Amino acid sequence: METRAHYDSIMDRSKRITWQDDCYVELQSTPTSVSSQSEAEGPSWIQTHRDQLLRFTTHDFLKEMLNHLRKLDVLSAAEETSIMQAGGLHDQSNQLTTIISSKDSQGADAFQGFIESSDSPVAQLIINHDHMVKEHKAMLLERYDQQRERDPNSCTKLNISSRALLLVDGLSDLQQKEHDLMQVGATQGRTRNHLRQLGLAKLLEPLTRVSLPPRVSLTIGVSGIGKTTWVRHFVKQWSQGSICSDVSFVFPFTFSELNSAEKFSVEKLLKMAFPHLTDPCLIFSGSCRTLLILDGLDEFYSTLNFSDAAACSDPKKELSVDDLLTNIIRGNLLPDVAVWLTSRPRVASLIPGGLIDRVTEIPGFSPGDVQIFLQHYCAEKDFATKIWAHLEEHKNVMVMCYIPSICWIVADTLVYIMQGGAQDGLPRTCSELYAHFCAMKAEVGEPRGREPVRSEQLHGNNRKLLWSLGRMAFYGLLKHKYAFSELDLRANGIDPLLSQSSFGTGVLVREKSAVLMTYRFIHLSLQEFLAATFYLVSSKRAIFDLFSESAMSWPKIGFQNHFKNAFQHTQQAEGGHLDVFARFLTGLLCPVALRPLAGLLSLGKDDGSQKTWAAGYLHSLLVSGGAVVSLRTVNLAYCLQELQHTELLRSVEEDLRLGSLSGKLSRAQCVVLGYLLHVSPECSEQTNLSGSLNYSTVKCLLPQLFYCSHLRLENNHFKDDVMELLGSLLSAKDCHIVKLSLAENSIGSKGAKALSRALLVNRTLTSLNLRNNNIGSKGARFLAEALKMNQVLVSVNFQSNNIEEEGAQALAEVLQCNRKLVSLNLSKNTVGGGGAKKVAEALKMNQTLTKLILSSNHLGDKGTVALAGALTLNHSLLSLELQSNSISNRGMAALTSALRQNHGLVSLNLRENSIGVEGAKNMARALRENSSLQDLDLTANLLHDEGVQAIAEAIEFNQSLVSLHLQWNFIKANATKALAHALLSNSTLQLLDLQENAIGNEGVIFLAEALKVNTSLQTVCVRGNAIGMEGAKALANAMKKNRSLKSLNLQENSLGMDGAIFIATALKGNHQMTYINLQGNGIGESGAKVISDAIRANAPSCVVDI
Repeated sequence: METRAHYDSIMDRSKRITWQDDCYVELQSTPTSVSSQSEAEGPSWIQTHRDQLLRFTTHDFLKEMLNHLRKLDVLSAAEETSIMQAGGLHDQSNQLTTIISSKDSQGADAFQGFIESSDSPVAQLIINHDHMVKEHKAMLLERYDQQRERDPNSCTKLNISSRALLLVDGLSDLQQKEHDLMQVGATQGRTRNHLRQLGLAKLLEPLTRVSLPPRVSLTIGVSGIGKTTWVRHFVKQWSQGSICSDVSFVFPFTFSELNSAEKFSVEKLLKMAFPHLTDPCLIFSGSCRTLLILDGLDEFYSTLNFSDAAACSDPKKELSVDDLLTNIIRGNLLPDVAVWLTSRPRVASLIPGGLIDRVTEIPGFSPGDVQIFLQHYCAEKDFATKIWAHLEEHKNVMVMCYIPSICWIVADTLVYIMQGGAQDGLPRTCSELYAHFCAMKAEVGEPRGREPVRSEQLHGNNRKLLWSLGRMAFYGLLKHKYAFSELDLRANGIDPLLSQSSFGTGVLVREKSAVLMTYRFIHLSLQEFLAATFYLVSSKRAIFDLFSESAMSWPKIGFQNHFKNAFQHTQQAEGGHLDVFARFLTGLLCPVALRPLAGLLSLGKDDGSQKTWAAGYLHSLLVSGGAVVSLRTVNLAYCLQELQHTELLRSVEEDLRLGSLSGKLSRAQCVVLGYLLHVSPECSEQTNLSGSLNYSTVKCLLPQLFYCSHLRLENNHFKDDVMELLGSLLSAKDCHIVKLSLAENSIGSKGAKALSRALLVNRTLTSLNLRNNNIGSKGARFLAEALKMNQVLVSVNFQSNNIEEEGAQALAEVLQCNRKLVSLNLSKNTVGGGGAKKVAEALKMNQTLTKLILSSNHLGDKGTVALAGALTLNHSLLSLELQSNSISNRGMAALTSALRQNHGLVSLNLRENSIGVEGAKNMARALRENSSLQDLDLTANLLHDEGVQAIAEAIEFNQSLVSLHLQWNFIKANATKALAHALLSNSTLQLLDLQENAIGNEGVIFLAEALKVNTSLQTVCVRGNAIGMEGAKALANAMKKNRSLKSLNLQENSLGMDGAIFIATALKGNHQMTYINLQGNGIGESGAKVISDAIRANAPSCVVDI
């Protein structure tokens, strides 16, 4: 206040402009003497205002100061020159303050006097900025505390401090056209992939060093996701100085409070909402950074008309509120002020995209977030566990918990029910849950017993209040009205004081601003539920169309006619905004869901006949309609779920689980399948529709397949025409598919072309499996062109597609330019040595591919030599599979020579080739030098004892190999002895596979001795090695000492009963063994049971196959 008084004392009151009857803006002050207090301050005044001087001084104002100080001889010509040559404006201002500070008090007083007597907005900012900001922040913090007191639950629903916004490119078609809860259901609460996170502190910052900060930012989120909570958190953090310290002023408004007047000017609006600001023009001069927050566009009654609104740039001119907001968003008004809008997605789509600089989305709760929320919310730990188990069992309720507000409603209701002792019959549908919620809120404050609440026990006014709130909710829903004034309450027969009863405060939130008082339901879904209760009660006796608020309409008599009318309106409603209302209306016909409200609704006894009739009516709607299953139609299945008439739903879900949908997908089944794609646990991780679909069913289900993340469409006999449909699916902006498997179909080059067009624009698909189709070399060329441009796919499987050398060449060109692909499967494509050579040349340049599969491609030594040359230069490839390629010692020599130089390859598969003893010796030399290879597969070659002995000697020194496969290599006891000797010193090998050799008892005894010492080996397979009782006895003795072995395969040997008993006995006290296989050992059925029981008794955690 002292600063304000001082400011008033030096202002010339003679020059004012009338702004309103009792308000004025001070425009000019005359240079008068500086107060004695200022004179006493001297240089300290400069230090106090130094930051503001450096921040707000403009070039023109600097020149004025320099001219003034030169006239008074405070500055010399040399000093003025040094200031002007100091660099940028900030440096010049800094140089000026430094020079003035070094002078005597007379110079400092002249400097201070000039600024305090100036009528420039710059001067007023320098003088008053800090005081104004401090006062403004204090006021905002006070408002925050008041809001928290009125809505205490908003703080418990969401912990924003640890969360971030998601940066999105724009709105999807789903967000623009569908109801909030349908958006959540269709996507199963999953956000779009590959979205960048943006912390709240970075909301107004540029994304790169060369980009500009956004002027208009839009944050979208479904109802109840926490938009207002995020805004309040931002305002609180800014007011406390925690974020955006470069922003001088933040002005938060809600669209609901802007509904209160027809006309405003910018100045009038700010004066009314923030009366402590005496001169808003200073703030909007562009000198200080300002943020205007407009929260909740979906609660604004008017429509923003960007095409017809007249342009206006005068902040003092009064406009209709919608025109005012339109001009602010356009930038005609307050062009230097940043604007942050929040809205539900569908309403936000009405703003032209060109006016929005940045769009962010608020993420909802993941399943992990829901669990954490329940643990924090439930005082009783077992309640959180039980609620989570209940949600996992009822996915239709679980999906809704993506929305924090609904998660809170669910938790609050279920805890209340369980505290009443009813822990077994928890609500299974949303209708049942919301009925319990309303009954709970009506019961609060009443005598609480453990018996069902009787109507006479309830507060006398609750029944009337429920009906009146339902009426307001219903007609508000029809008008897209979600915020209500006291006039709205009175118009629906609700006394505002009565709305503050325990029931009223349980379902309504009252928000008071500087402009007006508004009311809203605690969540949109509760408004829809109460609307359904009103419609249900009223339709029992109404004789006119309830959708017409006036009494004049066509007569409609009887509940069934009103019910049909509701569904006709629902099917026709733009954007599906009546979908959830229809679900609740249907759900309330189920006696179980209606029971909690028996004391609040006067409906009489229900014999269940209406439920049966409604189920039949919904089934008739399911079978009718067009060829495509829309979300509007899928909502009918949601209604059946709410009605708890689930026979058809369960039948289709069982067929989906068993993979037996083929030939069963009629129109009704397709609709139900579309619903199950949203809510079934069978589709949560992947959607497996293999062997189930054809062209017509794909066409029917196409709009619902958008939202599957992992889609398996294998073995469906798809031809090229289906690929045209799937191409349109992958091209759509709404596509959520991350993994797609089209294996085992009949896709040709034409289908590959359709797919390639889609891949040019798709931004979600990371994995594509085309195994065992017939795309050929031509199809491979089409797809290669798309892969050169695609920046999302990381894994592609072309196995068994006859792409041959020409196709391999096309894909090799992809590897030269694509920097995203990490896994490529070209096995069984007859690419030959020539194709391998093309791929090898590409690998010399590629630095991103980590897995390459070239098995069964007739590469021969020629292709292997080419690949070896690539491995000497490429160190990013981690896995190479060359199985069944006729590689002999010559190819092996080149490959092993490359391994001695390569430091990247981790896994090498050389199964089923023609590698002999010489090749094995070359590999042994490589293993002595290579320190990166971990997995080596030499199965089914021609190594014999001599070759394996060489490898064994190398293993003594090698400390990187983790797994070694040597099955089917004619190995006998001598080679096994060498391997056993190597295991005495090797401490890295974890898996050794020697199956189908001839090591016999002698060889396994050597191995057993090594196992007594070795501490790294975890898996040993000696299947089919003619091991008898003596070998079993040796292994048993080793197992009593070994504590690293976890898995042992002795299948198809000759252990007999005695040998098996040795093994079983050895497991006593052995707690690390998890798997043992004794099948095919001549034990017999009765012996097998004895041995199995003995192993389970000795090692309960060990799985035994016998």
